[in-house]
Amino acid sequence: MATTTCRAASIASPSRLCNKKICSRMAIRTPACKTSARLSTFLSSGASALFNKTNTISRSQRHVLGSKYNRNMTVSANLTLPIDLRGKKAFVAGVADDQGFGWAISKALAQAGAEVILGTWVPALNIFESSLRRGKFDESRVLSDGSLMEFAKVYPMDAVYDEPEDVPEDVRTNKRYAKNDGYTVSEVAARVKEDFGNVDIVVHSLANGPEVAKPLLETSRRGYLAAISASSYSLVSMVQRFGPMMNEGGAVISLTYLAGERVVPGYGGGMSSAKSALEGDTRVLAFEAGRKYKIRVNTISAGPLGSRAAKSIGFIDEMIQYSKGNACILDQQLAAEDVGNTAAFLCSPMAQAITGTTLYVDHGLHVMGLGTDGPVFGDSMDSFSEP
Repeated sequence: MATTTCRAASIASPSRLCNKKICSRMAIRTPACKTSARLSTFLSSGASALFNKTNTISRSQRHVLGSKYNRNMTVSANLTLPIDLRGKKAFVAGVADDQGFGWAISKALAQAGAEVILGTWVPALNIFESSLRRGKFDESRVLSDGSLMEFAKVYPMDAVYDEPEDVPEDVRTNKRYAKNDGYTVSEVAARVKEDFGNVDIVVHSLANGPEVAKPLLETSRRGYLAAISASSYSLVSMVQRFGPMMNEGGAVISLTYLAGERVVPGYGGGMSSAKSALEGDTRVLAFEAGRKYKIRVNTISAGPLGSRAAKSIGFIDEMIQYSKGNACILDQQLAAEDVGNTAAFLCSPMAQAITGTTLYVDHGLHVMGLGTDGPVFGDSMDSFSEP
């Protein structure tokens, strides 16, 4: 028999040849063709939608499939590229209500099928669990199929402390801490390992600057170092402890802000330095943890969001309005879900080649060199906003 090109082989590897008859209508009717059998397995896993009779195949798709495509070949109108995290376990640190990025990331991961485990700041744990039990978050928990997002477990956590001996006596005996134990980073990691085994995703949604409202010139050493400890070193500590218990190909995500590389007046108390450190550490951890644990480390630079935590800055509403008036895409207000969906992508196999990256989710505000809504420009910028 003359050697002929098999369309099944041309998809799996266009350069390969098949010595069997040309497979009829991509239906993989030739059992003897090993390439066809392999493609049949591929199709049965979900890609078979590509060949359903609903829409005529496009010219570009014909080119990809080769010159001998079947003219009756069709593709599905419902062809999608979903994020599928079923079977994955995610630990999300820093969720204390249903308003912030941590919650949105948790929901996106749950929507993609991941099992979500939380680490909640000890002082906020009681009210968070109470609100969860009483159904105050139920509206925010609704997933696309109508079910409610569930958390596999909620652990008390304070990422300022690495080991039990790091906890000062006045903190240990504080009434909010005294009724909890095992809340240091090392202890939480050990408990998660014991309860769930290895994890695939670790999310660092933590930041705290006790003097954030102070200009840097008025920030104390204690306030500055506290911001660094809670907002950036905590990521290093988490990767140190969770890295060894992460499955190969796993992903670590953190959250940063534009103030880490640009001047944002009013974002003080050492927080801009903490975000800068976080971004630098992301790059180094991507290398070190990538080589040692074969995991990826990225950070998301999110635009301003009016969350409860952000209100401590004091002018978050003005920051949101500035972003709406000066970003590349005008009059768009960032939603927490925008960041949640981006995180789900970064944690998925679709982003398997992305690591050490600061990914901006801010409608392009980070690329602007100056604001365009000020009086100095008058109406000269209006032409850029016209359809």
